[in-house]
Amino acid sequence: MKKTPIYGVKGKENEKMKAFVDENTCIGCGLCESICPEVFTVEDGVAVAGEVSPENEAATLEARDNCPVGAISVEE
Repeated sequence: MKKTPIYGVKGKENEKMKAFVDENTCIGCGLCESICPEVFTVEDGVAVAGEVSPENEAATLEARDNCPVGAISVEE
């Protein structure tokens, strides 16, 4: 009988949302930072995304949805 290895599967509850800012598109307006300062900061005229904790997921999505130039993307 051939044995097949079983690999761990990361469940949704263990995965973290990730946010990204396209620095070529970002205009540095700071709207994302004002919506979710726990995740977004503006440095040198460009927004930077940090770690997204579960309690900041809704605000991260709000920042993405309200970015005037669509520079924010999110992996859920």
